Amino acid sequence: MTDPTLPGRFSLDLSGHAVPPLRALRQRVRAALAGESDACLHAAELLATELVSNAYDHGGPPRRFSLRRFTEQRLVRIEVDDGDTVGVPHPGGSRLGGNRGRGLILIDRLARHWGVITRAHSKTVWAELSCDVR
Repeated sequence: MTDPTLPGRFSLDLSGHAVPPLRALRQRVRAALAGESDACLHAAELLATELVSNAYDHGGPPRRFSLRRFTEQRLVRIEVDDGDTVGVPHPGGSRLGGNRGRGLILIDRLARHWGVITRAHSKTVWAELSCDVR
């Protein structure tokens, strides 16, 4: 749900989706980051896609996506929550086979910082992206 009083901020409950709604998610990211450079938009879309895909491939329900834009710091923070506390992600590795595991390598290269916050019944994988506001 987008809050019109807070431009550059939205969250999306992914619990009702059996597969990740990536196209709609990328459209929402673009709308929330209107005015950012094309490079920032593309990087944010990629980060969002990879983090949400990982939550579906390696995490569990409930899942939630959130994006916050900090204009003064020229920073975008993307967070994806899921209900799995055991599957802490590691770049370059995947339990789904040898042709997988590159998503976090991309995240590591694109993001200014990224990490994982674990809680008793969930985890959040987050990434921050530096963007220049036009």
